[in-house]
Amino acid sequence: MNNQPRLKTTYKETACPYLMDKFKYKSVMQLPKISKVKLNMGMGESIKDSKLLDAAVQELTLISGQKPTISKAKKSVSNFKLRKGMNIGTHTTLRSKIMYEFLDRLITVSIPRVRDFQGFPRESFDGRGNYNFGVKEQTVFPEIKFDNVIRVNGLNITIVTTAKTDEEAFELLKVMGFPFKKTKIEEE
Repeated sequence: MNNQPRLKTTYKETACPYLMDKFKYKSVMQLPKISKVKLNMGMGESIKDSKLLDAAVQELTLISGQKPTISKAKKSVSNFKLRKGMNIGTHTTLRSKIMYEFLDRLITVSIPRVRDFQGFPRESFDGRGNYNFGVKEQTVFPEIKFDNVIRVNGLNITIVTTAKTDEEAFELLKVMGFPFKKTKIEEE
C-alpha cells in the first residue's frame, strides 16, 4: 500500500522527468521542488471583537490540518487603534505530507468551487521562485461549514519552492496541475 500523497507521486512520476528534459539539468538534485506552503489570515477587526480571531484560528485549523499561530502587532499605530502586542491575525506553515495533501485539496476541490474562476495570474511570482495568491473567502474549502461562519475572511497562501527562477517555479506548478490563466496565444 502506498502512503505517499497523490501530489507527491505526481511530482516524482510526471514533474521530475518533464523538468529534467525542459531545463536540461545534469543531476536530480537540481530539480526544483515545493518546500513549504504558508497560510496567513489577517484579522484587523479582532481588535474590537476577540471572537473573530478565535473563529479564524478554528477555521484555519480545519483548513490546514494543524493548529496555527496567532500573529501579534509589531508596533503601535494610533490611526488604527492598534497597540504593540495585540493579536491581529493567524498563520501556519505546512511541510511534507500535510503540505502535499493541502495542495491536492486546494487544486482538485477548493479552487473549482470559486465562482467565475479564470485561473491564477502568472505575475504573482516574487522573482525567487515563490508564488503568492489570495483566496477571497474561506468558505471555498469544504471543511468550513457555511452555517458556522461568523464573518467571511480572505486567506493569503504562499507556495515556497527551491526554484532559482520564476520560469522554473511556473513550470513546476503547472505540471503539478496548478490552474494558471491562459495567455491569448494558448487560447487560440
